[in-house]
Amino acid sequence: MADPSTQVPLPYSVEKLLQKISVDQAQSTADPYARRLLASLGEEMSLDILRRIALITAPDDASYKSPIPQHRIQNPCSTPERATARAISPQLSVLSELEFRKAFLILSYIGRKKLEDVMSVDEILKLKNLDLPMRLFESTLWSDYGNKLCDDEKDRAKVNTMLILALFKLRSAEHAIFKDGGKEDKKKTKTSSGVRCYFVRMESLAPFDEREPYILSDKTVHEARCLFMHVHMVASMAKYAARFSLILSKTIKLPIDLASVHIERIEDIPCRDENDCVVYDDGEPRIHTDGTGYISEDLAVKCPKEFCNAKDRTLKRILDQVGGTEARRREPPLLIQCRIFNNGCAVKGTLLVNRKLPPKTIQVRPSMIKVETDSSYRDEQSFNSLEECVSATVKNLRIESNFIEELDRTSMLWGVPKDFFLELLANAIEDARSVFSDKRAAVRVALNHGAIDDDFTTTRMILAGIPLDEPGLRCRLSHLAKEERKGLKGGRLPISESFYLMGTTDPTGVLNSDEVCVILENGQISGEVLVYRNPGLHFGDIHVLNAVYVKDLENFVGNAKFAIFFSTKGRRSVASEIANGDFDGDMYWVSRNPQLLTSFKASKPWERIYSTPNAFSKKPSEFSSKEELEHQYFQLFLRTCKQRNVMGVAADSWLAIMDRLLTLGDCRTDEKEHMKRTMLNLVDIYYDALDASKSGKKVEVPDELRAERFPHYMERVSEYQSTSVLGIIYNTVQSDQPEESSIEDFTKLSCFDVEIPDDVKLRWKEGYDDYRKEMQEALNSGNEPNHAADEVTKKYKKMLYGASELEESERKMEDIYNDALAIYHATYDHAKSRGEVKKCNFAWKVAGSALCKFYAMKQSEKSIACSPSVLRELLN
Repeated sequence: MADPSTQVPLPYSVEKLLQKISVDQAQSTADPYARRLLASLGEEMSLDILRRIALITAPDDASYKSPIPQHRIQNPCSTPERATARAISPQLSVLSELEFRKAFLILSYIGRKKLEDVMSVDEILKLKNLDLPMRLFESTLWSDYGNKLCDDEKDRAKVNTMLILALFKLRSAEHAIFKDGGKEDKKKTKTSSGVRCYFVRMESLAPFDEREPYILSDKTVHEARCLFMHVHMVASMAKYAARFSLILSKTIKLPIDLASVHIERIEDIPCRDENDCVVYDDGEPRIHTDGTGYISEDLAVKCPKEFCNAKDRTLKRILDQVGGTEARRREPPLLIQCRIFNNGCAVKGTLLVNRKLPPKTIQVRPSMIKVETDSSYRDEQSFNSLEECVSATVKNLRIESNFIEELDRTSMLWGVPKDFFLELLANAIEDARSVFSDKRAAVRVALNHGAIDDDFTTTRMILAGIPLDEPGLRCRLSHLAKEERKGLKGGRLPISESFYLMGTTDPTGVLNSDEVCVILENGQISGEVLVYRNPGLHFGDIHVLNAVYVKDLENFVGNAKFAIFFSTKGRRSVASEIANGDFDGDMYWVSRNPQLLTSFKASKPWERIYSTPNAFSKKPSEFSSKEELEHQYFQLFLRTCKQRNVMGVAADSWLAIMDRLLTLGDCRTDEKEHMKRTMLNLVDIYYDALDASKSGKKVEVPDELRAERFPHYMERVSEYQSTSVLGIIYNTVQSDQPEESSIEDFTKLSCFDVEIPDDVKLRWKEGYDDYRKEMQEALNSGNEPNHAADEVTKKYKKMLYGASELEESERKMEDIYNDALAIYHATYDHAKSRGEVKKCNFAWKVAGSALCKFYAMKQSEKSIACSPSVLRELLN
């Protein structure tokens, strides 16, 4: 066998330290895979890692020493060999049954002591059986062990490394997938990468894990990936990473057995010129139907129409909702964004309901197929599923800052007045000012922020008749008014007669290239509409199109609602003209606001002028071994972690240059032309950067295109005072900040002062104490605090209703009311004792539906169901 040191040479300093570790810790020499990782990290980082490992003096004991000392660390691609658990101590075996973070905490607190010398099996079992929330578990552990045995600070780094090694003696995990967290993660963690790396347990020596079969046992990480899709079939490593990350999409697996479904492939519709010839772009035919297919009506009705609500329900509830007679009675969602994993093939896109299809039929196009099946791969196991991401619905609309800048640009040419935006702003500010005195204004603001308001809880409270000065409601309105002002300051203005709709193509083929069909709550609409897709930067990304009535469309979709249909005629897809869009789930801004339409005229659509060169990349199937493939995949992960936020730089520079262009007036023509060319270049760079994770292109913003100074509303260090419409909006909102006023009145609603059984009051007083501890623990849980907090809230809602929501509860209403009122009183009493009105939120977060219903009942009134979209229509 070849010497690894000759296969993968390393710097002398690294080689020397590796040899020392091997001798001192009785370890085998590093294998080629590990050496390649060290080589890729560079000499300095490799030495830093190895020095930490060299500090470890592993005790000659089973809790820290490998059960098979001579067995070399497994290569991520080699076939795992089942190790023996004979050398695992009873303590470590029992420890493996604890939740990971509790086991990790125990090892943290005992420091470098041996687990067997510190704790007995009975003591570990006692901690396990206590079943304490993490906060109480930590305090118990600290009082019993931590303050006696924890090492001093200088040993902490050594201990952390030891802990990782010790835990992985029981469970072997390997790098399986990474995903860029996107712009939201970049906002949250500006000092670190938003890339998330996921490891998957491949093997375990813990007896607790051996009680049930584990599907990844005896598989390599490559074979594990093939359970989802044959991702090695894609054309580049960039696509390898992008396509496999599809399994991390937030979806609901639908109760559909794909083995019983006929998945048919149909052709994409190409773009054709006036001579009926196919139009090509960079050697590839342009298509109209990029990312969209069809689904039969019987399958579509099994998709939850309210996806966001469905995500929070139990699987049983979803199955009940989409099965049986209820499914047959209801209209299916018109359009479904989905993922399909089937025998190694991965499909991404949207499915339009098609009543003409035979039952149990799905039609997909080549543009939807992201990973093909490898016919030569032999493995009967496969995770086959149809998963819903989003179903077509309508969203409340706000104008975005990019859109305002483009319209402000057009105001110089075609007369869309700044006063239009300032009037929208004045109305929105007036609503924010009036939330404590005007119910209409309060409902409008609450509706705008229903997604961050515990599923429109504030709206429900107002509509139930609860007074605006009620402490809990006033606190919520104060928070939402701040959010409203924050959005306004950034240029996000509410606008009437405007909607966000998912896009697809016309199945009838009758629409002309300048026509669309728009289906809203009450059916199809007619007349001119503005269409835009965020985050479009080009002047031509705003289109004026004619919305027309298409009678034949009803034969395909029936009475299903909410979507915009684009034409399949012409030299180019209209979606492609709008910020390089497609139909795999993109949402389109549609407005029929008469004031906008009266003045606005569209610019020439976007056409690429500057293009980033394609990057050469081997196909994953061309690597000499799976080991080399894993090495390249990990290299791609490291590069992704270090990459700059090119999209952000390009967009910010575009906005800064646009702002200066707007304020130059009619003079300095040459400078304005140079600015326009720079902006067009930035637009192309931005659109290249949007797809860089899939194309593999190395996109950069040249220094000469970067803005040096920024308008003050962007809140940067190097800024100037802008006189553009966004600058005026920012200044207006900034000067209208309300004075901070504390809420000192904790008066309860008098109709809630009723007899409640003592045992119920005691149970929820203790329950509220537990909730506060668990919520604090959740908020301190690390990377996903919001998700952890949501899980805590769901737990207590289920304790109250015996279900996810009041509407699903089978409990007696009298019992629910007693519990809800007990929660209300326990919460408000605690809030008053602390002088913190925000503590009142728990009552409405958990028991809001029941409390609103009880309040309306006490006023001798009945609640009337009304959807948020209809309510917005009534108020605007």
